[in-house]
Amino acid sequence: MTATAPRPTLEAVAERAGVSRATVSRVVNGAQGVRESLAERVRRAVEELGYVPNQAARSLVTRRHQAVAVVAAEPETRVFADPYFAQQLRGISKELTAHDNQLVLLLTEGREDHARVGRYLAGGHVDGALVFSLHLHDPLPGLVRGAGLPTVFGGRPDWDDGGDDVVYVDSDNRGGARAAVRHLAGLGRDRIAHITGPLDQTSAADRLAGFRDVRAPGAGPEPVAHGDFTSHGGERAMRELLDRCPGLDAVFAANDLTAAGALRVLRERGRRVPDDVAVVGFDDMLPVAEQTDPPLTTVRQDIEGMGRLMARLLLRGLDDGAAGDAGTSRGAGTTWDAGTAWDAGATRGAETARAVGTIEGVAAIDGVGAAGGGAPAATTSGVILPTTLIRRATT
Repeated sequence: MTATAPRPTLEAVAERAGVSRATVSRVVNGAQGVRESLAERVRRAVEELGYVPNQAARSLVTRRHQAVAVVAAEPETRVFADPYFAQQLRGISKELTAHDNQLVLLLTEGREDHARVGRYLAGGHVDGALVFSLHLHDPLPGLVRGAGLPTVFGGRPDWDDGGDDVVYVDSDNRGGARAAVRHLAGLGRDRIAHITGPLDQTSAADRLAGFRDVRAPGAGPEPVAHGDFTSHGGERAMRELLDRCPGLDAVFAANDLTAAGALRVLRERGRRVPDDVAVVGFDDMLPVAEQTDPPLTTVRQDIEGMGRLMARLLLRGLDDGAAGDAGTSRGAGTTWDAGTAWDAGATRGAETARAVGTIEGVAAIDGVGAAGGGAPAATTSGVILPTTLIRRATT
């Protein structure tokens, strides 16, 4: 049996580099105050010896675990089946990996899951949390607040408890919905229906509000059916709409999966798309939008970019806290003073999705949201990424 070679030690690195053990420790742990020439010698010795820092010892020095909890308020059957979550997780993972942080995925479905996640977050295993897909009355914000963890939320929060400011990243859901309905109206469609998402989520509620913004007042009974962001929900809602409103000539679906389900039902009922009924979705998830029959006109949001920006904001807050010993959470997981985190001149709200918003000292976007054709808007505590209508064969 071959003996395992001993792991290189901090002392071995110091000897190879010709510096003190303390200098090696400062370089390995990212501390300041080491001349670049010495730091380069240490890094070269680390690479030559294959030295791997002891994470437990490193955590004692840096007070960081280099791990971030990613909490999705959905069951695993939904998270692993919906390409939306895959795109958002990909963005988060890319950003965390680029900064040598581990992603710890936590999913919640029922009360027992919430208790388990709450214990984990309070147990000191991670440096912060990224939380998305929240529903109204979800206990997760309270659990995060109780754990005292720096947190960034995916989606505009809508606390029902009068909670404090939070840091969040969202898309211009209401503006994107208005663009979709105006496009349909511009094609001469005047009997436009809407299939919602789950209205206990702000994204779905905002898209319904955008639909209502454009629909002419006094146009008769509202042609709205409730969905759940799934293709099965889209099928069910489309059947309901055709039974209630057989003369409808356009449908705005709250997401692409919903639109895909609606298209199947329209085909079953002998309705030609777009000749008889035009259809617009929301998300521009390419595995869905380009593979529907016909390919789907949809509102594009930068899902992967949203994940990247969430992670970037959290890591920036953690770094600022470490540098200034000001990383304690404020309110519902805010990791820095929201009043100084954003450029004071930035405009507020979804209506300003093309305004230039900057995170203090750092470009707010770095390419994120560029597919949407504009810069993000910064509010006092969040960023709203732009959305863009992508026209394909369903209109």
